[in-house]
Amino acid sequence: MTALNTSEALWITAPEMADFAPGAVMTGPNTLSVQTLYSGISRGTEQLVFKGNVPQGEHDTMRAPFQEGVFSFPVKYGYSAVGRIETGARQGETVFALFPHQRRFALESTALIPVPADVTAARAVLAANMETALNITWDAAIGIGDRVVVVGGGVVGALVAYLATRVAGTSVTLVDINPARQKLATAFGCAFSLPQDAPNDADVVIHTSATAAGLATAIQAAGVEAVVIEASWYGNQSVPAPLGGRFHQRRLKLVSSQVGRIPAVRAARWTYQRRLSQALSLLADPVLDDLISGETSFDNLATEYAGILSNPHTLCHRVRYD
Repeated sequence: MTALNTSEALWITAPEMADFAPGAVMTGPNTLSVQTLYSGISRGTEQLVFKGNVPQGEHDTMRAPFQEGVFSFPVKYGYSAVGRIETGARQGETVFALFPHQRRFALESTALIPVPADVTAARAVLAANMETALNITWDAAIGIGDRVVVVGGGVVGALVAYLATRVAGTSVTLVDINPARQKLATAFGCAFSLPQDAPNDADVVIHTSATAAGLATAIQAAGVEAVVIEASWYGNQSVPAPLGGRFHQRRLKLVSSQVGRIPAVRAARWTYQRRLSQALSLLADPVLDDLISGETSFDNLATEYAGILSNPHTLCHRVRYD
């Protein structure tokens, strides 16, 4: 029999309002109890949820794996928790789970992915973002020697650029409206450009900025018969796409990428668990710590959450559980 306990969790109680309230801890014979060490705030997605901008028709498909409540509020939302197993044969093991911001939780063993020894618990909060970046890179089918442009220098875009630079012979440019992202691009081994200076002959373009202007830049950057991967989540926004002129004349392809599905060419062999484990193994490089733009104690999260999400300089904001 499963017993229901609770632990303090962050809830979005109404549009742009957050507070602490009990979160469910489902314990049973097949679950392991976890003490949370860190969780990560994914600014783009969590801001859409915080503002109530998840489309009504997407409430079921966009649920986080261990979400509690509904998008029409209240909702306990998040998917980047790192903790230490407190019970059972795996006691003491550091693990990652797609769980919201909560002090303690319990899940079946298969949902608790081991954090590799060469990845710090503090950096492992990037695992969900790296999983998304990995899926985008698969969809983009980046080849040896390709010219790659990534439009949008947030966490996911930066991670896609990081992965793309590791394909032999590629030339990768990260494009963003914020000139401060140049430092991040340089650290990750790629070039940087403001939108007006972006290349216009890329073999592959990935768009992650979730803005109409960014999509226009991505289309402008694509070479003849190139692929533009649209990896943004716009929520309930209606976004104009410039499909005349260059898009038509250059015979471009616009392809959606969403982490909820593994690309068809890999789906027969790759499980979600295998993909997430691979994402964790890709976090061994200390340079990825540059994506952590700040840290907050969980004790202060309810009061600071709105400011973290509204700050345009936020990349991955880490939550520390003291």
